[in-house]
Amino acid sequence: MRLNKDVASVNETPLIRNPRPGFWKTKNREWDFRCHGAVMGILNLTADSFSDGGAYLDPEVALAHALAMEAEGAQIIDVGGESTRPGAAPVSEREELARVLPVLERLQGRLTQAVVSIDTSKAAVARAAVEYGAEIINDVTALQGDPGMARVAAESGAGIILMHMRGEPRTMQAAPEYGDVVSEVRDFLLQRTAAALRSGVSPEKIALDPGIGFGKTVEHNLTLLRHLDALVAEGWPVVLGVSRKSFLGKITNTMAIEDRSGPTMALTCLGRNAGVAVVRVHEVRPNVEALQVVDAVLARC
Repeated sequence: MRLNKDVASVNETPLIRNPRPGFWKTKNREWDFRCHGAVMGILNLTADSFSDGGAYLDPEVALAHALAMEAEGAQIIDVGGESTRPGAAPVSEREELARVLPVLERLQGRLTQAVVSIDTSKAAVARAAVEYGAEIINDVTALQGDPGMARVAAESGAGIILMHMRGEPRTMQAAPEYGDVVSEVRDFLLQRTAAALRSGVSPEKIALDPGIGFGKTVEHNLTLLRHLDALVAEGWPVVLGVSRKSFLGKITNTMAIEDRSGPTMALTCLGRNAGVAVVRVHEVRPNVEALQVVDAVLARC
């Protein structure tokens, strides 16, 4: 996975703002986040993901977990066949397709409320997933990992999540440095939004993810979390993925994965209070309930 170091200036093409702040269109659905946030449940079809690697390699087990997450209130099921944890090695296109297509095939017609997102940076995987019913392409490289991804995003009509990552998974945690992490992450995402728009992606299809934990220290993560409103203020739906990440254990001094559930829910609440639209989590029910409480308290509608 090779990422472009240079990104086009926002001023190169006038940045088109989200025509309807608070709304997002995926392939066949419109989302209204003004009153309620949404939970994206994680379905890792990998052997080496940091939290649940190897748990869902069997397609039938993966299907059962997806249906269970939907029953618990997940509105999006994010299916991924390549780990992006720090230090993870890339997998081939063939291997990634072999992991995700049997599960996507089984999911067709089985989800009654939730939609499928494909977590990939490969254009061929994204294209195949949309053909199998995926509504959303979740690209951790923000369309930089594969030169064909922007075209797939534009032509498929899928929703697209553009995420910030410094470097690549194998190297991203090797002493990352920023002058001003909030402005640099925001500017990068706006630049990648402009690039997506130039490639023909509709503005109403775009969502942004600050990439917590992707090429960032604990303090970088905390600074971004303190200033989520700066990204939300740009008008695009914001996706927040902090579930079970190691920086939570560093803060609480409890490194066991199972001890990170409470901290994850705390950030679900903080993120929604700042205006985050979607939270990406491993444990669906407690985060659905956390969102319900926050939305009830905020009473934005």
